[in-house]
Amino acid sequence: MSTDNLILAFSLFLIISIFYSSVGHAGASGYLAIMALLSFAPDAIKPTSLILNIIVASIASVKFLKAGYFDRKIFLTLIIASVPAAFFGGYLSISPWFFKLISGLFLIIASVSMLAKEFLLKNEISYSQMPVVSGIIVGLVIGLISGLIGVGGGVFLSPILILFRWTSIKNVSGIAALFILVNSIAGLAGHITAINQIDFNIIFWVIAVIIGAMIGTWFGAMKFNNRIILVCLSIVMLSAGLKFILSDLL
Repeated sequence: MSTDNLILAFSLFLIISIFYSSVGHAGASGYLAIMALLSFAPDAIKPTSLILNIIVASIASVKFLKAGYFDRKIFLTLIIASVPAAFFGGYLSISPWFFKLISGLFLIIASVSMLAKEFLLKNEISYSQMPVVSGIIVGLVIGLISGLIGVGGGVFLSPILILFRWTSIKNVSGIAALFILVNSIAGLAGHITAINQIDFNIIFWVIAVIIGAMIGTWFGAMKFNNRIILVCLSIVMLSAGLKFILSDLL
């Protein structure tokens, strides 16, 4: 990788980490978008995304749990099936074409979900108890997809928790952060078991997201307005998703 691309990637990872961590997410969808737009090798994308996810989610989890934004029962129900599913998904080795297709669809759905959460679901609402079976199924599906493409699943989980009114909006960030952490660890463990391949430049990306997560979690407590930034991130994610899907067709 050239020096210019190295600096560009470092800067983008830093920015993504800042804004995702401020709302309890680790940024995997953003990291996927960056790596797609900068044409990272497909084999390096999944482990890189998972490692960065683990780092940012660890910092975000501590911050939101200390603030009391968490629901233990919902979290435990979700991870019963999500953790083994994420390990299995991380263990699976899929073709570059199929990986690009799944990742592209994920990024497109994630960009739409992010906008829906930001613009349609801003107010606190009453919530009902999450059915155990439904929680296990949701965890299973998200865990498998997370392991397959190298994400923690928070960008899927957060809109689901809010749409079905299973917990308060304040608790979503804490649940999502810890959910992302455990699923990213499981997915990475499965991936290393199967392939044992890590990107050579990972240390630079790690430094970038640590700095970003420290800044983002600090800003998150100040309730600053992320609307314009989230719109920009959604556009980037949508563009990257389309690039993943269309790259082999053009």
